[in-house]
Amino acid sequence: MTEFSRRRVQLVLTLSLLTTIISFVWLLIARSLDMHELSVYLIAATPFFILSAIISKMGNLTLARCIYLIIFNLGVALTSSFVGKAGSAEFILLFSMGLPFLWFSFRREKPHIVLFSGLSLIFWFLLYFTNFDLFTTDHMDVEMAGLYIYPLSILTTIFLVTFQLIYFSFINNGFYSKIHHQREEAIEESNAKSKFLSMMSHEIRTPLNAITGLSHILGDTNPREDQKENIDALNYSGKILLNLLNNVLDFSKMESTKIELDPIPTNIMAAVRQIKKIHEPSCLRKGIQMDLEIDEDLPNVWLDIVRFNQVINNLISNAIKFTDQGRVILKIVNHGEFDGKVIIGTEIEDTGIGIPFELQEKIWQAFTQASSSTNRLYGGTGLGLPIVKNIVEAMGSTVKVESKSGVGSRFYFNLELKLASSVELEQTINKKVHDLKGKKILLVEDNLINVMVAKQILEKANLNVEVAYNGQNAVDMVMENDYDAVLKDIQMPVMDGYTASREIRKFNTSIPIMALSASVFLEVKNKIMQSGMNGFIFKPFDPEDLLNKIEEAIST
Repeated sequence: MTEFSRRRVQLVLTLSLLTTIISFVWLLIARSLDMHELSVYLIAATPFFILSAIISKMGNLTLARCIYLIIFNLGVALTSSFVGKAGSAEFILLFSMGLPFLWFSFRREKPHIVLFSGLSLIFWFLLYFTNFDLFTTDHMDVEMAGLYIYPLSILTTIFLVTFQLIYFSFINNGFYSKIHHQREEAIEESNAKSKFLSMMSHEIRTPLNAITGLSHILGDTNPREDQKENIDALNYSGKILLNLLNNVLDFSKMESTKIELDPIPTNIMAAVRQIKKIHEPSCLRKGIQMDLEIDEDLPNVWLDIVRFNQVINNLISNAIKFTDQGRVILKIVNHGEFDGKVIIGTEIEDTGIGIPFELQEKIWQAFTQASSSTNRLYGGTGLGLPIVKNIVEAMGSTVKVESKSGVGSRFYFNLELKLASSVELEQTINKKVHDLKGKKILLVEDNLINVMVAKQILEKANLNVEVAYNGQNAVDMVMENDYDAVLKDIQMPVMDGYTASREIRKFNTSIPIMALSASVFLEVKNKIMQSGMNGFIFKPFDPEDLLNKIEEAIST
């Protein structure tokens, strides 16, 4: 039962019990005035009001309300007929006429409002046109009716209307207070979730930054040819781990914000060449085969390759997970070029357990798998496919599935991409020569491994690097020395990055301060800018991107 229906239950229950009491009072008055026929009706009507209360308590509101309104309207009309026009008991029908508007939902139960409001109006007209001879022609004395019944009728009407309005307002106030309380709790839970995800993002991205940074450093130390592939695989594995982390973070954001794409000139063949090397060990352990069928004539395109790889890796990981024999195939096909664009078709096909037709819509829902047994046997978060769906839709396409239980599955989508020239691709691939010699940087970082990695990357670009291990240390060093820029972690002991930046800005408003942040949440970005920093670099950072932003900050 919904909260809305509980309010209606409370209304019907309370008013039924109250009307039972009022009927009993009228019964005593009728007996004292020797109105025996009216007394008999009131004795007969009272149990129906009690029945209405019981039925409403059981949850059958439609029946309870119908019983109440029929008996109430009939009782008022009969009483009015007995006491006559002078008693004005028909004014109680005003309350009965307005009651359906409070009792029934105007959206779902409009016919009931019309029916029972009309019923009160019909009884009123019948009393008027029959000169109150509707049920009897034997009316009580006019003078006595005016002296006793008239004020009682008016008081009863005023009491019922006033009570109903006050009581309705009271329970509505309680209901909306509860909603407000629940809203506050929901906001607190949402904030707690954001803090938790931000903390987890920081804790995971910090060591991941070391992994990607060290693989970059190893790649820059003239490795042997047989080592290059391993270093590339290590670097790519770090990106796969980052992909898994992004799945969780993307889910937390994708319902409230749109996925933002960052297309760059891309050679798709070169971009996905490591995919087989990364996923093949999992296939070998399961005794299945992994094949790549990629067209040789794929042109260079503008594509958010990070998001594209996120989609491919999610789909391939799923295919391997649910395939115990046979093979997994990745196909990337050129479907034709036109007007400076190309249609690229992507398919991931497997010979796994498949998905029954009736469950194929369910798999796109967050935290959901085809069945509970699937989750028990194969594990997983249930986030991969919803995120695939969102990314592909952000790219202007739709991911589709063809699957048969026990045979396998095929996930596929087509992307319309803008062609990129070889020159544009070269500009993206070629490393920029940085003019940073002699520049002095303060690195503020409490993680020793990240200090080691960052120092090697920065010093290789001919930067002079000094290190502060907490926020207070950073403030003191900026006060005592001249630096060209400050690279600062956010979460540190003694004094965090936000506070340290505000303290530095009290005596130095010109030095560029860049945040090294492992959090990608909007509120963190806002706090970074509000604390006086000039920008931020996400961990794990790309070394080229780090150097580019340092050079840009120093030059401006």
